[in-house]
Amino acid sequence: MATVTIKDITHKLEQLAPLAYQEDYDNCGLITGSPQTAVTGILVTLDCTEAVIEEAIQQNCNLVVAHHPILFKGIKKLTGQNYVERTLLKAIQNNVAIYAIHTNLDNVHTGVNKKIAERLGLTNLQTLAPRTNTLLKLVTFVPPDHSENVANHLYAAGAGHIGNYKNCSFRVLGEGTFLPNENANPFQGTQGKPERTQEVRLEVILPEPARNRVIQALKTSHPYEEVAYYISVLENDNQEVGAGMMGELTTPMDARKFLEFVKAKMETGCVRHTAPLGRPIKKVAVCGGSGSFLLSKAIAKGADAFVSADFKYHEFFDADGKILIADIGHYESEQFTKDLLMAFLQENFPTFAIAFSKVVTNPISYL
Repeated sequence: MATVTIKDITHKLEQLAPLAYQEDYDNCGLITGSPQTAVTGILVTLDCTEAVIEEAIQQNCNLVVAHHPILFKGIKKLTGQNYVERTLLKAIQNNVAIYAIHTNLDNVHTGVNKKIAERLGLTNLQTLAPRTNTLLKLVTFVPPDHSENVANHLYAAGAGHIGNYKNCSFRVLGEGTFLPNENANPFQGTQGKPERTQEVRLEVILPEPARNRVIQALKTSHPYEEVAYYISVLENDNQEVGAGMMGELTTPMDARKFLEFVKAKMETGCVRHTAPLGRPIKKVAVCGGSGSFLLSKAIAKGADAFVSADFKYHEFFDADGKILIADIGHYESEQFTKDLLMAFLQENFPTFAIAFSKVVTNPISYL
């Protein structure tokens, strides 16, 4: 079997959830370890703790893929004074790499919140708070006989995808002019002679993380010596990227039945909730982890219920009789993220040793 490096693994994970989509406060990516190290095994966990690192050592896994970063802030000393330092020291001393895939996985359409929506059987999914300024528009000019080939290379590099549609472009035929100087090697025309030629104006949309790949694909597939193109940032909502998710139950439920349903499906021992509204629950918003910042969005979009975690006492008042809040606990809301990561890694590395951590890292217990 060919050697698989940490870089091979992280490259795939960053196709699932590009680092560009993490929040400013976050610390996603490789936290310890060298990208060039050959991987002996992968341990998947929600949190990385000393016990998880010890488990990785025992299972001969030298890469831990965790949802939550063990390190959020910079540290000036590494002396083992707290659990963060002790975890990092144990990992470094035993050559265990730690990779975190946190808010970038929260913010992609196929990430944490879709997993919750799947557990609850929601349909007609849409991003609750889509991001703006994450889409780009590329415009270039191509000889008509080469426009299809160039477009196909752009599609393969990640351009031209809009929702449920792929290979999307806009094309219009026009006239280009140029004057090759004495150092030019023009695709058509003659040095020192003004030239007019038909060209296709080709436009495609692309996600910001694909920018470098798409530009490289453009330059390698375009027949011109000098490729004319420009890129602009779009303010459009990007339904593929953003916080939270909203969907619909296939059959409406009364509030009490819905809360029991959520408790069972999300395997939580406790659901803190606001008073039932006296109407059926049909539209449901979800957000893994701390989601109170999305409450106003859920209300504005007409959600009957909002399933999330970490609501403070006074934030429950903000429901204001307009929505049912169901706080199921931070760990409980994200625990099935491990299943998502495991399935993705097994699909992309089917012959490789990948294991779930058996350590329950939930720091909260219920009596």
